[in-house]
Amino acid sequence: MGRVTRIAILGGGPGGYEAALVAAQLGAEVTVVDRDGLGGSAVLTDCVPSKTLVATAEVVTEAAESAELGVVLDDPEVGVDLVRVNARVTALAEAQSRDVAGSLEKAGVRVLAGTGRLAPGDRVLVEGADGSTEELVADLTLVSTGARPRVLPEAIPDGERILTWTQVYDLDIVPERLVVVGSGVTGAEFASAYNAFGSEVVLVSSRDHVLPGEDADAAYVLEDVFSRRGLRVLSRSRAASAERVGDGVRVTLTDGSVVEGSHCLMAVGSVPNTEAIGLAECGVRLDGGGFVEVDRVSRTSARGVYAAGDCTGVLMLASVAAMQGRIAMWHALGDAVAPLDLKTVSSTVFTEPEIATVGWSQAAVDSGEIDARAVKLPLATNARAKMQGIHDGFVKLFCRPGTGIVVGGVVVAPRASELIHPIALAVEASLTVDQVAHAFTVYPSLSGSVAEAARRLHRRT
Repeated sequence: MGRVTRIAILGGGPGGYEAALVAAQLGAEVTVVDRDGLGGSAVLTDCVPSKTLVATAEVVTEAAESAELGVVLDDPEVGVDLVRVNARVTALAEAQSRDVAGSLEKAGVRVLAGTGRLAPGDRVLVEGADGSTEELVADLTLVSTGARPRVLPEAIPDGERILTWTQVYDLDIVPERLVVVGSGVTGAEFASAYNAFGSEVVLVSSRDHVLPGEDADAAYVLEDVFSRRGLRVLSRSRAASAERVGDGVRVTLTDGSVVEGSHCLMAVGSVPNTEAIGLAECGVRLDGGGFVEVDRVSRTSARGVYAAGDCTGVLMLASVAAMQGRIAMWHALGDAVAPLDLKTVSSTVFTEPEIATVGWSQAAVDSGEIDARAVKLPLATNARAKMQGIHDGFVKLFCRPGTGIVVGGVVVAPRASELIHPIALAVEASLTVDQVAHAFTVYPSLSGSVAEAARRLHRRT
């Protein structure tokens, strides 16, 4: 490939806008073609809105369970005004989208509102939102078109009673009885939040326990909390259909049993936005699920075409999408770059309590995929946790048996998304448990349990 100076980016989500900022910083002429709004689903319908909703749920939970700390509420019932909650959700999402737009404008990135399609000859055909058309000639194209909620033909959302996670922000009342289909991250997060809001929640899980892709010990803690708070989990159950019946819904399971509710949230995965944008015609290979196949520097099978974000199906997190986009530009523009390493990615399930992980997992250790030692410390023994009335959760660390190098960790706690960072740093920098243990922590603090876990893994040399 010759010198890259003109870059076209399809999609303004984290993969797209972060790539654009890097490319502009490195002197390229960048055009972003965006259809749904800058920031993409992460900002407009997924991460920012859902975590804003979760933030309200956290406050409700803390208030409802604060009697142990001596807090007296005049009205023991803690509720929410869902209209105000969702108005705040929408306002924050729009504000974040404007911030993204401002960053791109300041960087000199051109933004076209519309839909882009790859065409032979290093061209991108743009159909503007106003009906106009334009042809871009690009030395390099980045596909970052994201994904959308998967819809089952037997459970078509109507936006009122049967909902996807992009539609819940239009609700004006807290569902009286919410049936959540899908026990992955999205299903668990919304189930946790609406349970805090006062909904009677039934979570339909096709697996033995919720969050089948997460640490099993963490999932068991969460299920115990769910049970204590009245959230019902139907394990080893699969929804066959969902239909609206008057002012409610009827969810029929594959065993013939029926679960009724006032609303149903379908959280059964995502579908990539890769149709009808010229990928196959330009030699971009897709997998069986329609996701773009990429290598660790975001290259596709087609010369001059990279891809990033949820449309690739690579650990569908906003942080990973952003890193894929940055890596693509660093690589294409000849800057220093390290290939994507998924074993250094930290992620969080924003339930109450949160579940955060990084690096190698317990399942990998148990299967013999990696040889590692582990220690798990319950938060109930942590002084700060006692002060805050925290009874559930733990810190778990994994290290190599010979060197003591930290290779993974799990935190189950309020704000676990913050507590995972020192473990993520240790994994990224290949620190030993002794190095982690010797760093000072504040007393009392929840992070003290990270250092204590590291001390438990020390071996005398």
